[in-house]
Amino acid sequence: MNIVEKPLSNIRGRHFAAGDGVNLVAVAYKKGVRLDTHMHREAQLVYAAKGTMQVTTPKGRWLVPPDRAVWVPARLEHAIDVLADIEMRTLYFDLTWLSRETPHMALDSEFVVRVSRLLHQAILALFDGRDDPARTQLLIRLAMLELHQAEDPATFIPLPHEPRCRRAADIVLSDPTHAHDIDDLARTVGTSSRTLSRLFPAETQLSFKSWCQRARIAAAIEKLSVNPNVSVKQLAADLGYASFPAFSHAFRQVTGRTPSAFAEEK
Repeated sequence: MNIVEKPLSNIRGRHFAAGDGVNLVAVAYKKGVRLDTHMHREAQLVYAAKGTMQVTTPKGRWLVPPDRAVWVPARLEHAIDVLADIEMRTLYFDLTWLSRETPHMALDSEFVVRVSRLLHQAILALFDGRDDPARTQLLIRLAMLELHQAEDPATFIPLPHEPRCRRAADIVLSDPTHAHDIDDLARTVGTSSRTLSRLFPAETQLSFKSWCQRARIAAAIEKLSVNPNVSVKQLAADLGYASFPAFSHAFRQVTGRTPSAFAEEK
């Protein structure tokens, strides 16, 4: 696959230069849009002020509701799927600026950012149209100070690279609500269940059962993020859980919260 480096000038949307080495881009995307695998020469903080997206890198797949953002290093291949209409606000950072302004921050690999109220307001303020260079620079530095690396297991699905294991993972992700049997999957991808059981933890640091549960809970989070008014009990049934308590227990194991508590925070 040819991974294209996408210049900022090719991105449709509102562009703002925020001093030497930082650019701001505001773009609205409709549900169903896919930004195919690409890379930028700049590092970026990708945030959907409204809506939900999914960001995929070689490391894995993140579900990104409005209380999350993703840090994407320069020249890292990634794809974005829009799961609900989004208002994307992206900060692009030149590598020279990063090395000068953030010398002690670990920004060379992708990670999820928990968007605090302060970070949310700082990002929105950068796009409010006020022409005040000193204020803009202060807001950018404030945003960088709020970048707390937090690879949240609730929103992250590690993706295996071994071909048989990846094919099995793709089958599960195509229908995470199904109770996938490892013996059936192994036959489908041309290996044994013993080999597949060994490959999943080696490739993802999760057992096959735990990985499938992560995929199913991610599907639940997607539905709760896209439609916060969905019935949680109906969602449990739609996801194939035998009972609401079983769903609630599994959800809490992954996220640390009940599905009802998660929905109330959206």
